[in-house]
Amino acid sequence: MKIHLIILILGAIMIIEGMPYFLFPNKLKKILLEISNLDIKILRILGLIFMSIGLVMIYIVRSKICQ
Repeated sequence: MKIHLIILILGAIMIIEGMPYFLFPNKLKKILLEISNLDIKILRILGLIFMSIGLVMIYIVRSKICQ
């Protein structure tokens, strides 16, 4: 894998991650306060779910590209 692709992917991730902070700062503060009140087990489960969804998305896209 070329380093350019990795840098491109990281840049895209940073843009997507930064959008809520720029577009909805007040709502994001409220959401983060609610998240801080959640149980650790729920946060771990949510993290696992999102990582699993991301892994499946990557697998699907890679299988379509590599055919």
